[in-house]
Formats: sequence, C-alpha cells, structure tokens
Amino acid sequence: MGEVVKADIYSILTDANIPWENLKDSAVLATGSTGLIGSALVCALSAANKEYRLGMRIIGHGRNAAKGGRLAQAYGVEFVSGDIRTHITDRVDYAFHCAAITKSADMLGKPVDVITTEVEGTRNTLELAKEKNCKSFVYLSSMEVYGQTELREVREDDLGYLDLAAPRSSYPESKRLCEMLCAAYFKQYSLPVKTARLARTFGAGMQNDASDMRVASQFARKAIAGEDIELHTPGGSIANCCYTADAVRGLLTVLLKGKDGEAYNIANPAASASICEMAEIVANEVCGGNIKAVMNVPEDVAERGYAPDVGFTLNADKLRALGWKPKYGLADMYKRLIADWQGR
Repeated sequence: MGEVVKADIYSILTDANIPWENLKDSAVLATGSTGLIGSALVCALSAANKEYRLGMRIIGHGRNAAKGGRLAQAYGVEFVSGDIRTHITDRVDYAFHCAAITKSADMLGKPVDVITTEVEGTRNTLELAKEKNCKSFVYLSSMEVYGQTELREVREDDLGYLDLAAPRSSYPESKRLCEMLCAAYFKQYSLPVKTARLARTFGAGMQNDASDMRVASQFARKAIAGEDIELHTPGGSIANCCYTADAVRGLLTVLLKGKDGEAYNIANPAASASICEMAEIVANEVCGGNIKAVMNVPEDVAERGYAPDVGFTLNADKLRALGWKPKYGLADMYKRLIADWQGR
C-alpha cells in the first residue's frame, strides 16, 4: 500500500459522518471484492476493524481465486468464490453488491453475458441477503441508468431514454432491471436495500494495467510518459467523476445512514467536465503544459463500445443531506493517482 492510499484510508477512517460503531461485531459482505470499488471497500473496512476494534468479519466474494487470495493475505478477509448462495453459510449483517462486467467492449460484443451476469448475480445476492436477514444492503448501480436526457442537471428521479436495439445498452438496461429487483425485494420482503448510482470513479489504488482502457487510466499513463493525450472522440461528452476514497465514504454513508428503498447519486459535481476539458486539465494543470491534448478519431471508433455522449451533471444533494462531502476535484484526482503509480 502506497503513501497516497494510506492517506486516503486515514481520511475514510477519520470521517466523523460515518457511524463506525454500527458495524461492531457484524459480518460484512462485498461482492466483486477484487475490483476497484470492492477492493477499496474491503481495504477501508479492514483498516477500520483494526483502528476501532470492531470485531468485524469481512467477507470478500469474486471469481478470481488468485486475486482473492492476495486480497485475503493483504487485509485478513475471508475470500469466497463460486455460488454465493451455497458458499456463504454463516450470517451476513451488511452487504455491498459491487460485482459487474464493466468493460465497454464486452457490453458491445457480449451483451447476453453482460445482462445475465448482472441480473442473475444480483438476484442471487438479494436472495442471500433475504435469507440472512441482512440489516442493510447496497447495490452499486451506475450513472448510465439515466440514459439520454436534455436535462442539464440530473437528480435521482430523472430517468431518460435508452435505445433497446443497441447492444451497448445491455449494461445500463441491466442496471435498471437490477434496481427494479432491489425495489421489488424492498416492497415484497421488506429487505433494507439502497441503491448507489456511481459516477466515473478513479484515484489512488487503481492498478496500472496497460489493458485498462478507461479514460482516467489512459490519461494518467500519458501524463507519466510525457506523451500527448489522444482523444478518440470529439470529447464533448460530460464526465461525471468521483475520487475513489470519496466514493467509498459515500457508499459507507448510504449503507449506514441511507433510507431503505432509495437511490443516491455518488458524484462530485465540481469534478464534472467534458472529456476534452478533462484532457486539457491533465495536460495543463497536472503536467504543467508539457503535453497537449490532440484529436485522433480512429476508423473503428463505432466498434469500441464507447458510451453515448452525456450532456448532464449529476446532482449529489441527496447524499450531501446525509452528511457526505467530496474532497477532491479532477486535477487532484489525477495528481493522487499518478503519485500513487509512481510510488510517491
């Protein structure tokens, strides 16, 4: 764990808005625990367990046993793979359902896999939570559920249009169905479910993986290499963003203070910018003007599975009303990510 991540963990642990005592002697489950958000949650919970002597049992679930083994060794959590309904036999008091297929290329090329994995996995996890009489369950959704809208600012009840004939819609439409499943379990079984609609989330703790084609990773790698940032689209789409540690604090706030059956945007409106503007921020504010953003739209751009352009900013007032406040804007998000990758 690098120094930036350690500082981020400290900021989570010292957030007076999070009632850590509610987790004392509890069992907490995080599916998708080897992914960006899941692993960040597990890391924060593990640190809180030691700091506040909570006696928590932290359970990580995922499909990659090798990554899960490293997670268990690093944070002392129990890692479980396979069918969640049969492999978790003890109690579960709190749960975060983070697992999902998030690669854009898969959304376009394997839409059936995206839909079935999302819906079946969510149903299985909800069934487990119902069986275990879970005290609070947070489903991690996405800002993509809002689809296309002419609104300039989007609140939790402002759903727009999705093209059901477009394979790329497999991701947001399956997220919508899973949100409906959560609402159904709340209505029919009184399961205390909350939904967290995440903006683009990145920051320290991400793996520096060349195969990671997310915008944040690509821009950060270019900044480190001192190379110009190539934009593969006109860059007019609005990127609603949130720093990883801010998102973790938001998720813990929703888990412990959110209203059952409700959805919450987790985003920093001050960290919203067009992709083109984001590239300029990295080039000028992060790299001091030593690199620049250039347009280079590839011929196969339509086959890369990019999400449709977004023209709105996410409103986070509902989460703020629970006492949450984001800390980092775009320039600092990139600076912290790059410092972490460089071991500073």
